Amino acid sequence: MSETFGPDFITVTDEDGNEFELELVDTLEHNGITYHALFPAVAEDEETGEPVDVDADDEEYGLVIMKTVEENGEELLSTLDSDEEIEEVYNLFMERFFEDEDE
Repeated sequence: MSETFGPDFITVTDEDGNEFELELVDTLEHNGITYHALFPAVAEDEETGEPVDVDADDEEYGLVIMKTVEENGEELLSTLDSDEEIEEVYNLFMERFFEDEDE
C-alpha cells in the first residue's frame, strides 16, 4: 500500500490578530530548542483553484524561522530573540538544505 503525504501547513496569528498560513519545510534541534523553517503558503485563485504566481522578490515572501517555546504548559511558536540567533539558525538550515541538494 502506498501512502502519499502532502506538505504540512500551519496557521499562525501575529500580535495584531492577522493570520498567516505557512508551509513547514524543515525542523531541527539546536541547543535544546526546536526550530522550524517555514515558507508562506502559496495562495490559490478562489475561482480556478490554480496557484497564484508568487513574486520571490516580495519582502512578504521568504524563509520564516520560528522556534517552539513552552508557555503555561502549552507549546507555542515564537520568533527568534536576537540577530545572532537568527543568523546562527539560518546558517544551520542552509547547511541542511544544501546537503540535501548534493545527494
